Amino acid sequence: MVQNGTKRSTGARSRRGFLRTVGGVTVGALAATPATAQSGGGTTHTISMLTEGGSYYFDPIGLHVEPGDTVEWVNESGQHSATSYTSDNPRYDGDRRIPSGAESWNSGVFEESGATFSYTFEETGTYDYYCIPHRTLGMVGRIVCGSPGGPAAENEFPESDSPQGTMPSSETIVEEGSLEWPYVPTTDHGGPPLLFWGGVGALGATSAYLFTVYDRASGRYSTPDLPGNE
Repeated sequence: MVQNGTKRSTGARSRRGFLRTVGGVTVGALAATPATAQSGGGTTHTISMLTEGGSYYFDPIGLHVEPGDTVEWVNESGQHSATSYTSDNPRYDGDRRIPSGAESWNSGVFEESGATFSYTFEETGTYDYYCIPHRTLGMVGRIVCGSPGGPAAENEFPESDSPQGTMPSSETIVEEGSLEWPYVPTTDHGGPPLLFWGGVGALGATSAYLFTVYDRASGRYSTPDLPGNE
């Protein structure tokens, strides 16, 4: 169910933190989305829309809700929209990426900081959405209502709209509940940052060994022909 957008003061909400890079290793933190109970029994979750430097993003990028829950998008900075991947919406004419029984939505482009838009999720499944001005710059998000399902869960994310960072899978969103932007998946090897630095270390060790072999083969360290060494 789509609900009309409203305006509110800029200072009413502060942007939530996101992953920082410290000492060459990216540290991920999973933060719960601010949520409040509704009189009807559902819960309201908040997603921020932000511009920061050269980045445009929704935070959290992945969110799990239950049927009857409402999501409120808040325009913290920049000019953004929250728009479902459906053919009736602006600047998208591709395949539908929300459940077949769900109502599409479009907040329109907010130009004022503090503007809000709400949508109540009723159909179970996976919902992908985007920002009209910044879709092709990777400003996209994913919400799973109840359990994964529908075209967004069954098909790859549009390559032209590759998110800034990585789009979490529907299953990961259900498992974690809320995933901050930028999402960086972890692996059994300690995640991409540790794999990177491990690779750098292995390359450095190999290079040092080959240099040593070459240096010794050059004769640089051979014993000079001195009297008495014959």
